[in-house]
Amino acid sequence: MPIHAEHHHDHGGHEREDDDVQRHEHHRGGRSIWSTLSHAAAEMFGSHSHDSADQVDEALQADADGRRALLSSLAILAVTASLQAVVMVFSGSIALLGDTLHNAADALTAVPLLIAFRLAGRPATRRYTYGFGRAEDLGGLFVIAMIALSSILAGGEAIDRLIHPRSVTHLWLVALAAVIGFAGNELVARYRMRVGRRIGSAALVADGMHARTDGFTSLAVLLGAGAVALGWNEADPIIGLVITVAILGVLRSAVRQISARLMDAVDPALVDQARAVVSSVAGISDVRELHIRWIGHTLRAEVDATVDPALTVTQAHDIAHHAEAHLLSQVGRLTAATIHTSPRGAHP
Repeated sequence: MPIHAEHHHDHGGHEREDDDVQRHEHHRGGRSIWSTLSHAAAEMFGSHSHDSADQVDEALQADADGRRALLSSLAILAVTASLQAVVMVFSGSIALLGDTLHNAADALTAVPLLIAFRLAGRPATRRYTYGFGRAEDLGGLFVIAMIALSSILAGGEAIDRLIHPRSVTHLWLVALAAVIGFAGNELVARYRMRVGRRIGSAALVADGMHARTDGFTSLAVLLGAGAVALGWNEADPIIGLVITVAILGVLRSAVRQISARLMDAVDPALVDQARAVVSSVAGISDVRELHIRWIGHTLRAEVDATVDPALTVTQAHDIAHHAEAHLLSQVGRLTAATIHTSPRGAHP
């Protein structure tokens, strides 16, 4: 009599041996600040690589990489915003004020994301049976809120300056601050997006997009300073309004990315890849259903596959186990899979 068989294995959590846990803690801790910064610098310029023999746990490494990216970029943006704030006080440039506010907001978004990455590393509980990976996407909502707030502040100040014009001074300092803002933000943007895409973190990629927009708005400030130097005093608040529009553009992109993650959206090509991987396993006749979802920056899959109804429970289990192992080895960032096998013809 054909019997359903199901196999599930979670690579993320509850079956680690004590020695593995100790190695995990050694991998997470014990790193000096200089080691962290040098590692981050290597990541920024693309020169760092990981030996597979050193990968005790890929999900843990992803958490560490994400935290490192946030801490390093927080330091860079804090310095950038501070330098711009000093120049803004002396010059009175409203465009530079908008850029400084945006940079400060971008730096502050690292704080909730750091908390989210820390929570995501906690093990699953009886209440939160899938773990705390979703905290990362909730952190992305804070990123969206900060982008929206910076657009409101920048737009409001630009409109006020148009109504109540004031002269801009120290234009060469404004130009220098704009160049510093662009360089700092572009460096941070490349770093955050590179790490975010590698570890599958939508929140970190959105934060990188935010930083890149800051860089382009810094270039807008530079253009505004040049226009004011040529005698067009209204250029400064007008550039401030242009910056506001640019911020709204990145807000739209960030909302789309984070909302898609919260709605369990995945790349259809990833679904096709997973279906092809399972279908290639000997003994599987068809893949009836396949679901993939993000939990933080890792993936989970649930598969219902059909097999020969003449198989025994043990044989069906072995096929499910083989399919699971094949799926985990072939699909990147997939850390858990549940494979259910049904006898062919059991479902209409």
